Amino acid sequence: MTIGESFHKAANASGTPTAGRPETGETNTPQAIALHFFAALAAVMLFLCFPPALVQQAQAQNNRTVGEIAVNGESPDAPRAQGQNPNGMHIFLWTGLKSHPDGRHDYPQFLADWSKLLTEHGAVVDGALHAPYAADLEHTDVIVLYKGDAGYLSDSEKAVLEAYIKRGGGIVSLHDSLCGPDPAYFATLVGAGKKHGEVNYTNPAPVAYTIVDKSNPIMQGMSNFTIMDESFYKMTWAKDPAVHVLATAVIVDSKTIPAVAQHAPEYLGKSVPQIWTYAHTLPGGEPARAFVWMQGDRYANFDNYQIQQMLLRGIAWAGKKPVDSLVDYVPPPPMRRGAGLSGQ
Repeated sequence: MTIGESFHKAANASGTPTAGRPETGETNTPQAIALHFFAALAAVMLFLCFPPALVQQAQAQNNRTVGEIAVNGESPDAPRAQGQNPNGMHIFLWTGLKSHPDGRHDYPQFLADWSKLLTEHGAVVDGALHAPYAADLEHTDVIVLYKGDAGYLSDSEKAVLEAYIKRGGGIVSLHDSLCGPDPAYFATLVGAGKKHGEVNYTNPAPVAYTIVDKSNPIMQGMSNFTIMDESFYKMTWAKDPAVHVLATAVIVDSKTIPAVAQHAPEYLGKSVPQIWTYAHTLPGGEPARAFVWMQGDRYANFDNYQIQQMLLRGIAWAGKKPVDSLVDYVPPPPMRRGAGLSGQ
């Protein structure tokens, strides 16, 4: 709508004659002139405050129904991406901006790498460098959380996350994602929390895993092994229900930064859970699941075969899918050219 069209519409709505329209009364009276002036002023203000393109865009968005919005945020009529399994479990990768030196805490790289890897394993993947919105989680089966200090949540972010968990949504927490100002609160979501600002690390140091539940399908085929990474030991644990421990590690100090000996010597030589599951129900909600791997400081460890297989199974379990559904996924034969794939 042009300014002139807005003027005519406003003037017509007021009952005031305008150019190009048969006149039914006197137009040169002070009252008529005043009406013309204020109608034109209103039209100009409307145009400046709400440009037509923005108004039309907002109206178009508001007029879309939930059914018209595809689960990946695109139109349901859009051709599906090549290699995409339309029937796969829905995973949201919640990451953040990179911190720490090269090779450590590479959250954006995880978003790039694992969005591709999980798609190759049959998942429908979305993600962001910030906390998800309610619309992001509408169809999500499991959140994979790899973001430092993710325990710092606004009230609105807490509300979105709690609503998602109450409907049975799963969470996979990696490394220091469970760190924040209120570890007791985060323990209600994933089984344990770590207090931000408290000396609570071994970095770098050997993490020698002891698989304590070899019968658990998430740990299928895994044996005791050691990686160079970072362990946490001062944890606030959920008690009712408690976590189910899958693997522990004996706390040893870093040779370069002996933080444990200096700040928490009582933990040296102590076996502390590093991998677990947490089946729980928030008040008023449905049963939900969380899977936690407390390592991931060294990004290269995500390429470790045993860890990668474990994470794929842990993600599927947390999403209430068959535990081997991602590991065993076999993609269908490539579609012929022009058969509805994007980019054709």
